Amino acid sequence: MHTITSDNGLEFAGHRAIAEALDAKFYFARLYASWQRGSNENANGLVRQYLPKGSDFAAVTDADLAHIMQPLNTRPRKCLGMKTPNQVFFGNKRTLQLGVESKQNTRPRSLN
Repeated sequence: MHTITSDNGLEFAGHRAIAEALDAKFYFARLYASWQRGSNENANGLVRQYLPKGSDFAAVTDADLAHIMQPLNTRPRKCLGMKTPNQVFFGNKRTLQLGVESKQNTRPRSLN
């Protein structure tokens, strides 16, 4: 990871420690400029398929999180050269072929 771009939320009050721990530069998006964090906003939308607005995060279990993370981290991304986040993070060089139909239902299920 080279850079981090966040919004101006209080959850990033410790941004200096985060940047130092990850040896990354930390940037803040301008207020009301969500397009400056496009990948993050896209990921938020994907997570919202499982946890719609108004979801009680206190009720989300570790098993629920694993159920959400697995398909998202194994989904090929155009911005990653059609590699998955897992392939990029763990260094797997293989890419997935798109256009192959899966017989299993891969539609997200809501946790509510």
